[in-house]
Amino acid sequence: MAEIRMCEPFQLFNLLNQCSSVSRLAEINYLCLIDAGETHDYRMSHIMTAKNAKMDSKSTFLLPEAVEVDSMQHVVVYDSNTRSLHQQERAVKCAQELAQASLCPVHIVTGGYQRFSALYPFLCTEKIFYTIMELENLKPYPVEIIALLYMGDEKQGMDSSILKDLKVRAVIDISESNTLQSINGNQTVTNLPVADSVVSDLYSSLERICSLIGSHINMGSCVLIVSRNGRSRCSAVAIAFLMHHLKYTLEEAWKYVLKCKPNMRPNTGFLQQLSDWELHTVGTKVTDISGPPF
Repeated sequence: MAEIRMCEPFQLFNLLNQCSSVSRLAEINYLCLIDAGETHDYRMSHIMTAKNAKMDSKSTFLLPEAVEVDSMQHVVVYDSNTRSLHQQERAVKCAQELAQASLCPVHIVTGGYQRFSALYPFLCTEKIFYTIMELENLKPYPVEIIALLYMGDEKQGMDSSILKDLKVRAVIDISESNTLQSINGNQTVTNLPVADSVVSDLYSSLERICSLIGSHINMGSCVLIVSRNGRSRCSAVAIAFLMHHLKYTLEEAWKYVLKCKPNMRPNTGFLQQLSDWELHTVGTKVTDISGPPF
């Protein structure tokens, strides 16, 4: 039987917004998302791509039809507002049935639909059926690192609907293109151009960038960090900010951002500079960057 765990709404948000060339939601074994709430509530609104859980005559939850739970990389359940595994609510009972078949941990969204929909109303819908083409064409949002801090690519940084939905007030652009200066909206755009090269100097800008991000967050303003593809430069900055703001070691910050965006990958030059940044922020080089997970 698989382990059952609670997860935060932002973790589900990030699962829904992973992308390679197309949205990962188009992969048939990527995410099994189950709405364990009442059917009439599900039909009124639910989280995008969720399937409504069915029950038998004994009020026991059934495994979802046409879904091989044991092949899924992620299994997530929610109901209206379950907040603890100790509550014998619908999400917990449904998770217990799914855990019998799943090979990966089954996660229950803390606060359920009420909390998720309050944070991300733009990912809630009445739509029940999706074609593969519709899933492939879904527009992914930047991933959420911590509250008020997102990380994405340049296209997301220029998308007015994304900026509006996430209530972004400041965009930190680490790319060289300077194209985001043309954004027409309420966002302040700061361009700090750094080439995605192993010989580029990101280190000398980290103090300024982290202070800038911190000042916006302290004022309650949502910040989006972007680089061209959203994988190397902006992830290096996100890691550096966690080390600066939360005093994480390099390894802790790296693993944290990797969970938010599994295909993130600062280049080797930035990795060495992050090691130097660890000495600056923590006072010593704790992390050995010669081995896993680097």
